[in-house]
This record gives sequence, C-alpha cells and structure tokens, in this order.
Amino acid sequence: MNFPELKNDLFLKALKGETVERPPVWMMRQAGRYLPEYRELQAKYSFFQRCETPELATELTLQPIERLGVDAAILFSDILVMAQALDFHVSIEKGEGPRIHNPIKTEADAFAVKMPDVADRLHYVMSAVTMIRKELNGKVPLIGFAGSPWTIFCYLAEGEGTKDFAKAKAFCFSYPKAAAHVLGILADATAAYLNAQIEAGAQAVQVFDSWGGLLSPEDFNVLSYPYLKRIVEQVSGAPVILFAKGVWYAMEEMAKSGAAALGLDWCLEPELARKLTGGNITLQGNFDPTHLLKSPEEIKKEVHSMISRFGVNRYVANLGHGIIPGIPVQHAQAFVDAVKSYSPIK
Repeated sequence: MNFPELKNDLFLKALKGETVERPPVWMMRQAGRYLPEYRELQAKYSFFQRCETPELATELTLQPIERLGVDAAILFSDILVMAQALDFHVSIEKGEGPRIHNPIKTEADAFAVKMPDVADRLHYVMSAVTMIRKELNGKVPLIGFAGSPWTIFCYLAEGEGTKDFAKAKAFCFSYPKAAAHVLGILADATAAYLNAQIEAGAQAVQVFDSWGGLLSPEDFNVLSYPYLKRIVEQVSGAPVILFAKGVWYAMEEMAKSGAAALGLDWCLEPELARKLTGGNITLQGNFDPTHLLKSPEEIKKEVHSMISRFGVNRYVANLGHGIIPGIPVQHAQAFVDAVKSYSPIK
C-alpha cells in the first residue's frame, strides 16, 4: 500500500533510539472530550458509532493534529472492540463506564471463548487506519493500539469497570486453566489485530495494560506479563510500545520483552525508570495529567524539568495516563509547546 512520504519522523526516530534534537510529543487520549470539536461529534453520534464509522474515526484522530501540532496521531477507537470481536455484548453509555452484558461467569463460559478472525470482525478499524494514513498526508506517524489481555479479561469477567476487579481476580484464582485459556486467546487475537493495523497503515502500535497495577508482582508475572511478551513476539513490521500502568516493579523485566518502548505513569521517577530499564530502551511519559490544570507557565517549567531528567534521546514526552476531560485546551497546547521549546543547556 502506497502512502505519502513521512515529513515528521521524530517519533519513530525516538523509538529506534536515534539521536534527536528534542523529544517527540503526543498525549494519550489526545482525541478526547477536552476538545470542543470532539464534543460536537459526541453530541451527534454514540460512542461505538464514532468507533465503527471510518470517516468519524478519521476526523476525531486528526482533530488534535490540527489543533495542537503533536508529533504523532493515535487511532481513535477503544480497547473493548476486541471484546466485541470475541462475541461479547459491550455498551458504553454517556455518563457510564463500559458494560459487558454476557460476562464470563463459569469455566464453561471461559472455554467457550474462541479465536476470532479479527481482521474480518474489526474490518472497520483497519478501514479507518488506512483512511487516516491517507488524510495525514505524511504529516506525522500514526499509532495503532489495543488493550492488554489482562485488562480486557478484567472487563470480560467483571462485567463492568470497578476499583479492584475482584471478580476477575477471583475467577483466575479459582479457575486458573480457564483463565489461561482466555488470556492466551486474547494475546494471540491482539497480536493478529495489531498486525492487521500495521498492514493497514499503522507505523507504531501501543498495548495498554490499564489494570496491570492492580496485580501483585507475583500475579503480574502470571496473569499479565507473559501475555504482553507473547504479543510483542508475534507483532512485526512496526515498533511496539508497552504501557502497563502502576507496574514499576516490572520495568526491569519488561525492558527485556523486545518492545521498542515502555510507557510510564507519573508514580515513577525518571532517574529510577532509567536505572530499572538499563538505559537501553525508549521511555514514554510520565507527566501527571492533573498537572495540566496548573498555569501554562508552571506546565512549561515542569515539562522542561521532566525532559531534563529523562534526557532528550530514547524519550517520548507524554502524559502518565490519558488527558482528562476538564483540561483547558490552552493548557494542553502549553504542554505540547513546552516540549517543542525545550533546548538542553549546552
């Protein structure tokens, strides 16, 4: 598939560990409710209408590129489209979290989960990816993404978002073979999904393990990390970023996974992150999203400090989680501008 030549490859250079003059910058959930133009489409179309209509997904993906001038675009979609591909009924209503209406409750439910043809079931995602690449016209790279097996499993077994996903944990402890069956299928389906996104035009992919931090180090090494590694081993054609929120204790091991980069939340100091990962892998993050509520002047100061502590190379400036809805657009702009204005003291 032929696409326009890439004009801004700063993000891809950072993932490869090449020398750069400044870090690239993008924000998780940068296509989101903090943007007035996003809210206009949100008022007209349901969430899954926006995900399943390539033209809408394209428009939403491009909004922060036009508005903020970030160095990478990330596909507008949702991690739970994978649950839909596995024949789970998912709803996301305004003002409510996601709900799975036919959750896994028994061993039989778990063993009934079969490997889907994700390229077919999620064809609209691949159509959106190709459309976005064309519309970007080489301006910046496009990032595809998926949820981690553990994070998706949490929703499948719990039926909804909770603070501790106790039902999901209880299922794993009670029926370890059944849980491993589902997690294994999720890993293989996710790898196939990311490969399909890459074939459609994604130039990097990120795996979000949003609920990894709910696990102890021992449980993470059974229920999450092996499946993250399995995904990395199967994905080809583009760099993989692993973002496991709250799992600072696993950074050393995750740095050996084969991923191009590791995302960090705001609870891990840059110096310790570099030490734990050996300094030989690109790190991404880790600005606290709530600090975008500070003044633009304070944001600039904190961003410059963050970059100085991580170093310019092998680093992607980002938030430690997704941008929250109430952030003023000018503060998001201040974050991006602060990264772009950074210059190391000679």
